[in-house]
Amino acid sequence: MTERLPPTQALLDLLPGIGRGPRREGVFALWLTLRVAQDFHLEPPLPDRLVRKRISALGTRLSSLTLPAPLRRALGAAVLQLASARAEEIPGILSQLVAPAREGAGVEAADAIGQAVQMSRQRVKDR
Repeated sequence: MTERLPPTQALLDLLPGIGRGPRREGVFALWLTLRVAQDFHLEPPLPDRLVRKRISALGTRLSSLTLPAPLRRALGAAVLQLASARAEEIPGILSQLVAPAREGAGVEAADAIGQAVQMSRQRVKDR
């Protein structure tokens, strides 16, 4: 039986095997976005000011990356949704990234995002 890695680590583990280009930057962008989305489940929660600052920094960083078009659109929408999100909305925001991740970054990246959706749903349920 293979051990399932946390989604952020699974995305990081994909990077060395991907050559330079939009696919690699797409995996990196997913990793950055996932890290910010996971902040919504921290206990105690981060201060609102820090959350806003991290989301703003995410948007700035993503704008400098060369991403496949579907993934660029999906990540842009995710950043906008994160700006006004609550922890309960994170699974829905992440689930909207699965299909564009599959198309723009590969099956393994999409699987990692899918795992993050499941983990996020469980965290919301456990609250």
